[in-house]
Amino acid sequence: MSFSKETKSELCNANIFKKEEKIAQVYGMVLFSRIFSENNISLSTESHSVAVLYANELSALTNTIVDLNVKLTRRGGEKNIYTLSVPDTNDCKKIFDFFGHSKDQINLRINRANIDDDECIRYFLRGAFLACGNVTSPTKDYHLEFVVPYKKLASDLETIISEIREIDIHPKTIQRKGNYIVYIKECENIIDILAYIGGQMSAIEIIQNNIYKSVRNDINRKINSETANLKRTALASALQIKAINIIKQKKGLGYLPETLREVAQIRLEYPEYNLREIGTALQVPISRSGVNHRMQRILQIADELSN
Repeated sequence: MSFSKETKSELCNANIFKKEEKIAQVYGMVLFSRIFSENNISLSTESHSVAVLYANELSALTNTIVDLNVKLTRRGGEKNIYTLSVPDTNDCKKIFDFFGHSKDQINLRINRANIDDDECIRYFLRGAFLACGNVTSPTKDYHLEFVVPYKKLASDLETIISEIREIDIHPKTIQRKGNYIVYIKECENIIDILAYIGGQMSAIEIIQNNIYKSVRNDINRKINSETANLKRTALASALQIKAINIIKQKKGLGYLPETLREVAQIRLEYPEYNLREIGTALQVPISRSGVNHRMQRILQIADELSN
Protein backbone atom coordinates (compact mmCIF):
# COMPACT_ATOMS: atom_id res chain seq x y z
CA MET A 1 0.00 0.00 0.00
CA SER A 2 1.32 3.43 -0.92
CA PHE A 3 2.10 6.04 1.72
CA SER A 4 -0.76 8.18 0.40
CA LYS A 5 -3.25 5.31 0.77
CA GLU A 6 -1.98 4.56 4.27
CA THR A 7 -2.45 8.21 5.20
CA LYS A 8 -6.02 8.22 3.87
CA SER A 9 -6.82 5.00 5.74
CA GLU A 10 -5.58 6.61 8.96
CA LEU A 11 -7.74 9.69 8.35
CA CYS A 12 -10.81 7.58 7.54
CA ASN A 13 -10.47 5.74 10.85
CA ALA A 14 -10.34 8.93 12.92
CA ASN A 15 -13.45 9.47 15.01
CA ILE A 16 -15.77 12.48 14.66
CA PHE A 17 -18.31 13.15 17.40
CA LYS A 18 -19.92 16.50 16.55
CA LYS A 19 -22.47 16.74 13.74
CA GLU A 20 -21.14 20.07 12.41
CA GLU A 21 -17.64 18.55 12.11
CA LYS A 22 -19.04 15.54 10.24
CA ILE A 23 -20.87 17.92 7.90
CA ALA A 24 -17.64 19.84 7.29
CA GLN A 25 -15.74 16.65 6.42
CA VAL A 26 -18.41 15.32 4.06
CA TYR A 27 -18.64 18.78 2.48
CA GLY A 28 -14.90 18.72 1.79
CA MET A 29 -15.28 15.30 0.16
CA VAL A 30 -18.20 16.17 -2.13
CA LEU A 31 -16.97 19.67 -3.04
CA PHE A 32 -13.55 18.37 -4.10
CA SER A 33 -14.80 15.16 -5.70
CA ARG A 34 -14.60 14.56 -9.45
CA ILE A 35 -18.02 16.09 -10.15
CA PHE A 36 -20.22 18.19 -7.86
CA SER A 37 -23.22 19.84 -9.47
CA GLU A 38 -26.99 20.05 -9.12
CA ASN A 39 -27.47 17.18 -11.58
CA ASN A 40 -24.38 15.05 -11.08
CA ILE A 41 -22.31 14.10 -8.04
CA SER A 42 -19.44 11.63 -8.45
CA LEU A 43 -16.16 10.64 -6.80
CA SER A 44 -13.38 8.35 -8.05
CA THR A 45 -10.74 7.00 -5.70
CA GLU A 46 -8.18 4.20 -5.38
CA SER A 47 -8.78 4.00 -1.63
CA HIS A 48 -11.34 1.49 -0.38
CA SER A 49 -11.47 3.31 2.96
CA VAL A 50 -12.35 6.60 1.27
CA ALA A 51 -15.01 4.93 -0.89
CA VAL A 52 -16.74 3.36 2.12
CA LEU A 53 -16.56 6.54 4.19
CA TYR A 54 -17.90 8.70 1.35
CA ALA A 55 -20.80 6.37 0.60
CA ASN A 56 -21.82 5.83 4.23
CA GLU A 57 -21.44 9.37 5.52
CA LEU A 58 -23.00 11.17 2.54
CA SER A 59 -25.95 8.78 2.50
CA ALA A 60 -26.52 9.01 6.27
CA LEU A 61 -26.13 12.78 6.40
CA THR A 62 -28.43 13.66 3.49
CA ASN A 63 -30.68 10.57 3.43
CA THR A 64 -29.80 9.82 -0.18
CA ILE A 65 -28.65 6.76 -2.14
CA VAL A 66 -25.01 6.47 -3.20
CA ASP A 67 -23.95 3.79 -5.70
CA LEU A 68 -20.51 2.16 -5.58
CA ASN A 69 -18.85 0.57 -8.61
CA VAL A 70 -15.45 -1.12 -8.64
CA LYS A 71 -13.16 -1.43 -11.66
CA LEU A 72 -9.82 -3.24 -11.81
CA THR A 73 -7.17 -1.42 -13.80
CA ARG A 74 -3.68 -2.58 -14.71
CA ARG A 75 -2.41 0.89 -15.50
CA GLY A 76 0.72 1.30 -13.38
CA GLY A 77 0.10 -2.08 -11.75
CA GLU A 78 -3.11 -3.79 -10.66
CA LYS A 79 -5.38 -1.63 -8.54
CA ASN A 80 -9.06 -1.02 -7.92
CA ILE A 81 -10.76 2.20 -8.95
CA TYR A 82 -13.84 2.93 -6.86
CA THR A 83 -16.44 5.17 -8.51
CA LEU A 84 -19.21 6.55 -6.32
CA SER A 85 -22.20 8.36 -7.73
CA VAL A 86 -25.64 9.62 -6.76
CA PRO A 87 -27.93 8.06 -9.40
CA ASP A 88 -31.08 10.07 -8.65
CA THR A 89 -30.93 13.67 -9.94
CA ASN A 90 -33.41 14.68 -7.22
CA ASP A 91 -30.96 13.38 -4.63
CA CYS A 92 -28.18 15.36 -6.36
CA LYS A 93 -30.23 18.54 -6.04
CA LYS A 94 -31.03 17.68 -2.42
CA ILE A 95 -27.30 17.32 -1.60
CA PHE A 96 -26.44 20.47 -3.56
CA ASP A 97 -29.07 22.43 -1.61
CA PHE A 98 -28.02 20.83 1.70
CA PHE A 99 -24.58 22.39 1.41
CA GLY A 100 -25.95 25.78 0.38
CA HIS A 101 -25.18 25.71 -3.34
CA SER A 102 -27.49 26.69 -6.18
CA LYS A 103 -27.56 26.31 -9.95
CA ASP A 104 -27.29 30.12 -10.27
CA GLN A 105 -23.65 30.03 -9.18
CA ILE A 106 -21.29 31.00 -12.00
CA ASN A 107 -18.27 29.36 -10.35
CA LEU A 108 -18.08 26.57 -7.81
CA ARG A 109 -16.71 28.14 -4.64
CA ILE A 110 -16.33 27.12 -0.99
CA ASN A 111 -19.45 27.95 1.03
CA ARG A 112 -17.96 29.09 4.32
CA ALA A 113 -21.29 28.69 6.09
CA ASN A 114 -20.44 24.97 6.28
CA ILE A 115 -17.10 25.65 8.03
CA ASP A 116 -17.81 28.48 10.42
CA ASP A 117 -15.15 27.67 13.06
CA ASP A 118 -11.56 26.42 13.29
CA GLU A 119 -12.46 22.82 14.09
CA CYS A 120 -14.80 22.63 11.12
CA ILE A 121 -12.00 23.88 8.86
CA ARG A 122 -9.81 21.05 10.18
CA TYR A 123 -12.39 18.41 9.18
CA PHE A 124 -13.23 20.16 5.92
CA LEU A 125 -9.59 20.01 4.85
CA ARG A 126 -9.46 16.35 5.89
CA GLY A 127 -12.41 15.68 3.58
CA ALA A 128 -10.79 17.64 0.76
CA PHE A 129 -7.57 15.63 1.11
CA LEU A 130 -9.50 12.35 1.13
CA ALA A 131 -11.27 13.35 -2.09
CA CYS A 132 -8.47 14.88 -4.15
CA GLY A 133 -5.25 14.82 -2.11
CA ASN A 134 -2.01 12.91 -2.50
CA VAL A 135 1.19 12.79 -0.47
CA THR A 136 4.48 11.38 -1.71
CA SER A 137 6.34 8.76 0.31
CA PRO A 138 8.96 10.53 2.48
CA THR A 139 11.54 7.99 1.34
CA LYS A 140 11.34 9.58 -2.12
CA ASP A 141 10.44 13.24 -1.79
CA TYR A 142 8.43 15.78 0.21
CA HIS A 143 5.29 16.72 -1.70
CA LEU A 144 1.61 17.02 -0.75
CA GLU A 145 -1.03 18.21 -3.18
CA PHE A 146 -4.73 18.71 -3.83
CA VAL A 147 -5.90 18.16 -7.43
CA VAL A 148 -8.74 20.65 -8.01
CA PRO A 149 -10.77 20.93 -11.26
CA TYR A 150 -11.63 24.65 -10.97
CA LYS A 151 -9.41 27.71 -10.65
CA LYS A 152 -11.61 29.66 -8.20
CA LEU A 153 -12.06 26.59 -6.02
CA ALA A 154 -8.29 26.03 -5.95
CA SER A 155 -7.80 29.69 -4.99
CA ASP A 156 -10.32 29.34 -2.14
CA LEU A 157 -8.55 26.22 -0.88
CA GLU A 158 -5.16 27.95 -0.98
CA THR A 159 -6.62 30.87 1.01
CA ILE A 160 -8.17 28.66 3.69
CA ILE A 161 -4.91 26.74 4.25
CA SER A 162 -3.00 30.02 4.49
CA GLU A 163 -5.46 31.29 7.14
CA ILE A 164 -4.97 28.39 9.59
CA ARG A 165 -3.81 30.00 12.83
CA GLU A 166 -2.16 26.95 14.38
CA ILE A 167 0.29 26.50 11.52
CA ASP A 168 2.11 28.80 9.14
CA ILE A 169 1.66 27.33 5.66
CA HIS A 170 1.41 29.16 2.35
CA PRO A 171 0.73 26.66 -0.45
CA LYS A 172 1.24 27.39 -4.12
CA THR A 173 -0.89 26.56 -7.16
CA ILE A 174 0.11 25.38 -10.63
CA GLN A 175 -1.90 24.09 -13.58
CA ARG A 176 -1.43 20.50 -14.74
CA LYS A 177 -3.42 18.55 -17.36
CA GLY A 178 -6.51 20.73 -17.05
CA ASN A 179 -6.51 20.71 -13.23
CA TYR A 180 -5.22 23.17 -10.64
CA ILE A 181 -2.70 21.70 -8.21
CA VAL A 182 -2.56 23.27 -4.75
CA TYR A 183 0.69 21.94 -3.35
CA ILE A 184 3.03 22.02 -0.34
CA LYS A 185 6.70 21.06 -0.67
CA GLU A 186 8.48 21.77 2.62
CA CYS A 187 8.89 18.77 4.93
CA GLU A 188 7.92 20.70 8.09
CA ASN A 189 4.80 22.11 6.43
CA ILE A 190 3.66 18.68 5.24
CA ILE A 191 4.13 17.33 8.77
CA ASP A 192 2.09 20.26 10.14
CA ILE A 193 -0.81 19.91 7.71
CA LEU A 194 -1.06 16.12 8.14
CA ALA A 195 -1.05 16.42 11.93
CA TYR A 196 -3.62 19.24 11.69
CA ILE A 197 -6.12 17.14 9.72
CA GLY A 198 -5.65 14.08 11.94
CA GLY A 199 -2.82 12.14 10.26
CA GLN A 200 -0.52 12.01 13.29
CA MET A 201 0.99 8.60 12.52
CA SER A 202 1.78 9.64 8.95
CA ALA A 203 3.34 12.85 10.27
CA ILE A 204 5.47 10.82 12.71
CA GLU A 205 6.62 8.55 9.86
CA ILE A 206 7.79 11.60 7.89
CA ILE A 207 9.63 12.91 10.97
CA GLN A 208 11.38 9.55 11.45
CA ASN A 209 12.33 9.42 7.79
CA ASN A 210 13.64 12.96 7.92
CA ILE A 211 15.82 12.09 10.93
CA TYR A 212 17.12 8.98 9.15
CA LYS A 213 17.94 11.00 6.01
CA SER A 214 19.70 13.65 8.08
CA VAL A 215 21.83 11.06 9.93
CA ARG A 216 22.62 9.22 6.69
CA ASN A 217 23.63 12.45 4.96
CA ASP A 218 25.88 13.40 7.89
CA ILE A 219 27.56 10.00 7.75
CA ASN A 220 28.02 10.25 3.98
CA ARG A 221 29.51 13.73 4.33
CA LYS A 222 31.96 12.50 6.97
CA ILE A 223 32.91 9.46 4.89
CA ASN A 224 33.41 11.64 1.81
CA SER A 225 35.46 14.11 3.82
CA GLU A 226 37.62 11.37 5.34
CA THR A 227 38.08 9.76 1.92
CA ALA A 228 39.16 13.07 0.44
CA ASN A 229 41.60 13.62 3.32
CA LEU A 230 43.08 10.16 2.83
CA LYS A 231 43.54 10.83 -0.88
CA ARG A 232 45.25 14.14 -0.16
CA THR A 233 47.49 12.50 2.46
CA ALA A 234 48.41 9.67 0.07
CA LEU A 235 49.24 12.10 -2.75
CA ALA A 236 51.31 14.36 -0.48
CA SER A 237 53.10 11.35 0.98
CA ALA A 238 53.99 10.06 -2.50
CA LEU A 239 55.45 13.42 -3.52
CA GLN A 240 57.42 13.70 -0.28
CA ILE A 241 58.82 10.16 -0.58
CA LYS A 242 59.84 10.89 -4.16
CA ALA A 243 61.69 14.03 -3.03
CA ILE A 244 63.39 12.17 -0.15
CA ASN A 245 64.55 9.41 -2.53
CA ILE A 246 66.01 12.03 -4.89
CA ILE A 247 68.05 13.45 -2.00
CA LYS A 248 68.99 9.94 -0.89
CA GLN A 249 70.23 9.01 -4.39
CA LYS A 250 72.00 12.31 -5.09
CA LYS A 251 73.62 13.07 -1.75
CA GLY A 252 72.41 10.58 0.84
CA LEU A 253 70.14 11.44 3.78
CA GLY A 254 73.21 12.54 5.75
CA TYR A 255 73.20 15.59 3.50
CA LEU A 256 70.12 16.85 5.36
CA PRO A 257 70.25 18.72 8.66
CA GLU A 258 69.32 16.47 11.58
CA THR A 259 65.85 18.04 12.01
CA LEU A 260 65.01 17.41 8.36
CA ARG A 261 66.66 13.96 8.31
CA GLU A 262 64.48 12.73 11.20
CA VAL A 263 61.31 13.87 9.42
CA ALA A 264 62.49 12.22 6.18
CA GLN A 265 63.23 8.91 7.91
CA ILE A 266 59.81 8.79 9.58
CA ARG A 267 58.12 9.57 6.27
CA LEU A 268 59.95 6.69 4.56
CA GLU A 269 59.11 4.33 7.42
CA TYR A 270 55.47 5.37 7.76
CA PRO A 271 54.13 6.51 4.35
CA GLU A 272 50.55 6.39 5.65
CA TYR A 273 51.16 8.97 8.40
CA ASN A 274 49.70 12.44 8.07
CA LEU A 275 51.72 15.47 9.12
CA ARG A 276 50.27 15.54 12.62
CA GLU A 277 51.22 11.89 13.20
CA ILE A 278 54.75 12.53 11.93
CA GLY A 279 55.07 15.45 14.34
CA THR A 280 53.98 13.22 17.23
CA ALA A 281 56.51 10.51 16.26
CA LEU A 282 59.55 12.83 16.43
CA GLN A 283 61.91 12.59 19.43
CA VAL A 284 60.90 16.13 20.25
CA PRO A 285 57.27 16.35 19.06
CA ILE A 286 56.29 19.41 17.02
CA SER A 287 53.05 20.74 15.55
CA ARG A 288 51.55 19.89 12.17
CA SER A 289 52.61 23.30 10.81
CA GLY A 290 56.17 22.65 12.02
CA VAL A 291 56.30 19.33 10.14
CA ASN A 292 54.80 21.01 7.08
CA HIS A 293 57.54 23.65 7.17
CA ARG A 294 60.27 20.96 7.30
CA MET A 295 58.64 18.99 4.50
CA GLN A 296 58.53 22.09 2.31
CA ARG A 297 62.27 22.54 2.94
CA ILE A 298 62.92 18.89 1.94
CA LEU A 299 60.91 19.38 -1.28
CA GLN A 300 62.90 22.53 -2.03
CA ILE A 301 66.25 20.75 -1.54
CA ALA A 302 65.12 17.89 -3.80
CA ASP A 303 64.06 20.37 -6.46
CA GLU A 304 67.42 22.17 -6.28
CA LEU A 305 69.31 18.85 -6.60
CA SER A 306 67.22 17.87 -9.62
CA ASN A 307 68.08 21.04 -11.61
